[in-house]
Amino acid sequence: MEFVSLISLWMIPSLIGFILLYGTYKRVPTYESFVEGGKEGISIAFSIIPFLIGMLVAISVFRASGALEYFMGFLKPVLDFVGIPSEVAPLAIIRPISGNAALGMTSDLIATYGPDSYIGRLAATIQGSTDTTLYVLTVYFGAVGIRKMGDALKVGLLADLVGFIVAIVVVTLFFGK
Repeated sequence: MEFVSLISLWMIPSLIGFILLYGTYKRVPTYESFVEGGKEGISIAFSIIPFLIGMLVAISVFRASGALEYFMGFLKPVLDFVGIPSEVAPLAIIRPISGNAALGMTSDLIATYGPDSYIGRLAATIQGSTDTTLYVLTVYFGAVGIRKMGDALKVGLLADLVGFIVAIVVVTLFFGK
């Protein structure tokens, strides 16, 4: 165990040192390349800000308007029939939109039902097995100027749906209801 701690402590500094030494060996101006990368990172961060603000406002409006609760009321009978706890359905809807909102919902579910409950385990597994698809597409595609993202959206949302379904199956198989 001590050996693993030692390796994890030195892994990143060793990797950075190796990259710097290898770049110097290949006669790459490592410091200048680092500074150029930093400049590019800052410009990308500034270009992402409008898309990020737009996404955060849309999420706030969606939750504050009551649209999420209305939609969940519509889905509850179907979810109950299929055997999916209706408590985790909002997480499945919000997760592709916002990681922070989904993390807040996961925390609330775990605080309410407990970390060892079926709902707590399911919420944690959904959180770890799905992605913030709409956020990623909006921010990163917008930052590089890609306007046509239809196929990426379909594939991303399909992957989130598969992650949600597999999370339910795995948690049910390993822990039961």
